[in-house]
This record gives sequence, C-alpha cells and structure tokens, in this order.
Amino acid sequence: MQSVKPLEFHPGTRAPEFLFALLDACLVLAGAEIAYVFRFEDFTAWSNSTLLLVAFNTAMTALLFPPLGIYQSWRGRNPLEMVTLVTIGWVAVFVLGLVLVFTTHQAHTLSRLWCGTWLITSLALLVTLRLAQYHLSKQLWRRGINVQPVAIVGANPLSLTLIDRLRKNAQSGFSPECVFDEDPQASTYAGGLPVIPSLDGLADAVRTRSIKEIWLVLPLREEARVHAVLNAFRHDFVNVRFIPNVRDISLFNHSVSEVVGLSAINLLASPSADPRFVPKQIFDRTFAALALLCLLPLMLIIGILVKLSSPGPVFFRQWRKGANGNEFQIYKFRTMVVHSEDAGQLTQAKRRDPRVTPIGALLRKTSLDELPQFINVLKGDMSVVGPRPHALQHDELYKDLVNGYMFRYRIKPGITGWAQINGYRGETDKIEKMQGRIAFDLYYIENWTFGLDLKIVLKTFIHGFSGAQAY
Repeated sequence: MQSVKPLEFHPGTRAPEFLFALLDACLVLAGAEIAYVFRFEDFTAWSNSTLLLVAFNTAMTALLFPPLGIYQSWRGRNPLEMVTLVTIGWVAVFVLGLVLVFTTHQAHTLSRLWCGTWLITSLALLVTLRLAQYHLSKQLWRRGINVQPVAIVGANPLSLTLIDRLRKNAQSGFSPECVFDEDPQASTYAGGLPVIPSLDGLADAVRTRSIKEIWLVLPLREEARVHAVLNAFRHDFVNVRFIPNVRDISLFNHSVSEVVGLSAINLLASPSADPRFVPKQIFDRTFAALALLCLLPLMLIIGILVKLSSPGPVFFRQWRKGANGNEFQIYKFRTMVVHSEDAGQLTQAKRRDPRVTPIGALLRKTSLDELPQFINVLKGDMSVVGPRPHALQHDELYKDLVNGYMFRYRIKPGITGWAQINGYRGETDKIEKMQGRIAFDLYYIENWTFGLDLKIVLKTFIHGFSGAQAY
C-alpha cells in the first residue's frame, strides 16, 4: 500500500539521542576554541586546515558516538565503562581527523601543541559532562525519579534478598514493583510488595504500568514456569532476566549481566547492546553516509522521474517497527499512483499490479526504490543488514501465526538481509513464505558476525538488485 498521509507525531522519537549528540559536538567545538586561544591568544584567525579538522571532528563526533553506545541509559552501568567509551570514541574521531589532514597534505600547517591541547581539553569536557550526568541520574533515582520498575517472578528467600538490595541501592535505577507467584501457599505480600497470583494478572500489570524489566527468581527445576512467562510476553518488548538460585550458571547459552550484585541470565533482551555489535553500528553510519554521497546524482534523477511519472510526492513514507518495537517512518521512492485504502487494510503489491507506475515497475524490479532507506540508516532507525521491516498490519497478522516473529525486532531492521539473499523477497502470499523468511531472520540474529554482514552486502551487490520475486 502506498497511500499518502500527512506528517504526524508518532512514538519512538530519537530526540534525546540527537540532543546529546549535538551537545557533544558543541563541547568538541568549544574544546577546539579553548585550545586555540591557549596556543595563539586569538579567537577568530583559524586557518583553512584548522577549519577542516574542526568541522570534520565535530561532525564525526555526532556520527560515531551513537553507535558506540555512548547515549544508552546509565542504568545499571559502571561509570568507568562510560568514561572509557567516551575516551575511545573521542580518540578514534581525532585519529580519523588526523588521517584526513595527512591525506589532504595539510598536516604541516597545523600546530601540534594546539592539536594536543584540543585532544585533552575536549576529552575533559566530554568526561565532565558524563560524570555530571551520572551524578544527576543517581540523585534522581534516589528520589524515585525516572526509575525503571521491575516485576519479580517467584516469592522465595532469594527474591526477598533481591528486593532488599534494590531498595538499599536506589542509585541502581531499578525499583521493585510487584511479585508474581502462582503457588497457593504464597503470601499475599513478599518484601512489602503485592503478590500477583495469576499470569494474566502479571501481564496486565506489566502493560498498564509500563514495566520493561521482568526478573525470574526461580530454581532451575521451574522450567515450565519460565517457558510460560516467556510465552506470555513473546509480543512485548521487555527484558526478561533469569536470576537462578544456584551458583553454577555455565549451563546456559545466554548472555549474563549483573544486577545489584546478583548474576542475571538474559533470556529475552536486545542483542544489539552486545559490545560485539559496535563495529556493525559504526559500519552502518559510515556506509550510509558514503552511499548517500555517491548515489546522490542517481537519486536526484530518480526523484525527477518519479515526480514526472504521476501526481504525488517523490517519497513514500510508512510507519514500521524498529529495534525493540520503536516505530519509525521508512523512506522509499514512490512506485505507485497515489491512492488510499480502508483503515487497517493493506494490499500487497502483486505481479502486474495496476497501481504501479512504469518507472515504479523498473525501480521495484531493480530495488532502486529502497535507496532512500540509507537516510533511515544514517538516522539510526535501520541497519544496512538486518531483518526487513514489515508493515504494521503484517506484524499484527503474523505475530501469532509464526513462532518467533516478533523477536526479529530485537535488532534494527535492515535494507537487505540473510532472508533476502536466500530468495525470500517480495510478496508473502502464503504463510509458508513468511515462516521461511522468519527462519532465516532468526538464524541471522543467533549467528551474527561482522563477517556475515559483509558477506550479505557483497551478495546483495552481485545478486540482490533484481530477481523474479521483485515486482
């Protein structure tokens, strides 16, 4: 469907991350000015090479800091970890800037004293901001402001210990909200919290109170209850952690985190928070920026052809789900005549669809209509490689029909993916096609490596721009 709607406010905005990136860029710029005054005692007389380096480093700070995880929540994280990330990020940006001035043969015009002073000054400003932010966050959490409520599954001695630790460590940013236990012998209260006796009651509490953390404090033998909770929240974007009443947790093939001194096994959590994903995130932003720069002439030509093909906008925009269920507007070149459909209805494009314009048919056949999605990648809504985002109507249709369907939204959706290069493109007119696509998506998530991403990109270049299923 390509019905055109006016721009409207929608949940899932990335405004806080953008504002922090802008603030960091300003601190980098301020550090450069302070260092320049220290070295030359002059506010304005910047050379061309100085302007080039400052502009490049300022832009790269805003571009590279987000994928490094620098703007993720401080909740439950060590301040030393954040300071280390900022240091690595800023030094990496500075090295890239020096590479730029060396390759443009302007290094000899720069003052080494100014460069060193700028490196240290901006790093001090960036670190000071993080420490101030951390101190402010801890003060807010101690006052109960912006804390993350936690639902605890299991009323037992270990859960009472956990509740007590959370209350004594208010600066952790987590607050126990309720306890769930179906045991009829369980008390109506545990650690001063109400005990919810039914799974439906827990699900209602989680959704109505916007609880994003569910911690299972259960013995290993409670496998059936673990699976029941996971099944109940398979469509919800919550973090489910398992805190076993044992010391040996090496039996589990899941990542482990620490919460208030206790080991927690992440049963359902976004894998994109894994440090191994940092190269992928840096690659995404860099590749998207270069692609947009190189493809700009082609995209301008396509935009003109789309505008001439039929009345309507150049771009088609539609809401899709991104990582952890955050919704965003996906961009494509419009390939159909402007039309409208009933609310909640979605008609997939079919072979020889009369709604598709002649230029639109060519764009769809070659997948050139997808090029504007590099804008989504640059914004951080999408990745170059990942599961393809489906229309919201499809999400509602398939989430109960295809096992594991919603788990694919634990990471950013991609322009291309493992399913697409293996033949799962285009119309999903049979449930078997969607099941096959999801199977490939889940394989990609479970077996991701940076090398696999590069393999998918290469195969997309060789085979993925056209095919019998693209129409």
